Amino acid sequence: MLIPQLSAAESALCILLITMAQVVGQEDGEKTTALKDLLSRIDLDELMKKDEPPFTFPKTLEEFEYAFNEHGQLRHIKTGEPFIFNAREDLHRWNQKRYEALGEIITQYVYELLETKCNLTKAILPLDATVDEPFTFVYLSPNALSNASKLLVLIQGSGVVRAGQWARRLIINQDLDSGTQIPFITRAMEEGYSVMVLNPNENFLEVEKPYKSSTLPSQTEPLDEPAEKKERRDDKEGKKRREFYEKYRNPQKETETERIPIRENTSSEEHVLYVWDHFVSKAAAKNVFIVAHSYGGLSFVELHCCNWVSSPEPLDTPLDSMLPDCPRVSAGTERHELTSWMSFDSIFRFFSEVLEMKEDEEAEETSTNTVTTRSSSLKSKHQDL
Repeated sequence: MLIPQLSAAESALCILLITMAQVVGQEDGEKTTALKDLLSRIDLDELMKKDEPPFTFPKTLEEFEYAFNEHGQLRHIKTGEPFIFNAREDLHRWNQKRYEALGEIITQYVYELLETKCNLTKAILPLDATVDEPFTFVYLSPNALSNASKLLVLIQGSGVVRAGQWARRLIINQDLDSGTQIPFITRAMEEGYSVMVLNPNENFLEVEKPYKSSTLPSQTEPLDEPAEKKERRDDKEGKKRREFYEKYRNPQKETETERIPIRENTSSEEHVLYVWDHFVSKAAAKNVFIVAHSYGGLSFVELHCCNWVSSPEPLDTPLDSMLPDCPRVSAGTERHELTSWMSFDSIFRFFSEVLEMKEDEEAEETSTNTVTTRSSSLKSKHQDL
């Protein structure tokens, strides 16, 4: 007879099943007591962890055995395959933690590209931050405050994405061009823009609290405990076991953390206002353009703009507008995270049209000495769209 080799956890579970089978023939009261006694001697926490790999992951792309190829696609160094989320079957929590660890490496990788490929530098926020307090930063081109012509401000959406990113999922599963702001930065610089890259999602410093063991409580029963009190205690311990199983089934942090807010940058909206007051408003640029993805656009919807939205319609097809001063057109994709990348050429074409329109206005004002409002001209232009 072939006897399969079992892991420690499987062996423990088999023992549990066999023992349960042995008590089936007993009376209900005896069976319940025997089962409770058995469960009290099993450390479920340790039992379940025996089959779950530790949450220790590589700290670099090389250690992960991944690299970006010449097309900006993330590929396995040995197999050439794209990133696989389900590296371990039936271990969703471990796979999720692995994905998050890779995401942190991607964030640092993009920062390096902003500094080396795009020649941007960090500006620490708040400006008067002390050495002991948490801080965030934005990225600026060398002429961000001095360029008297054009300034481009880039703002990503909400979530885990940081400065220079549109969507982590696109970076990992598609490529750097679609998932980062780098094509926007390089194109803008080629066309004479200065650039500011905001970082609205870094609003606090997360500090790990001391680890507390998640092992189940001791099952030692007090002597001479009243039956009613013992029953309540058993119910409470059963609830703790159920909560433990829920913790195992769902991906979540192993350790508790506390968040220390970053002064004057405690939210996306506060960050954008801080950068506007301390950088954008002080820039020499005569013309300021903003590309804001998803939630990043909420702070600017009242300005005159064009909103590329996810839609099955062809790129730039006019759509019904939610706001009268912000016309909506199709981004040519139904995937929300791709809207900024798919609209790339249209966005810069829109900027050029606005600049030409403004130059025409100024020339007309000079020649006729009449004043034409920017608002009315833009509304007319959008109506033509």
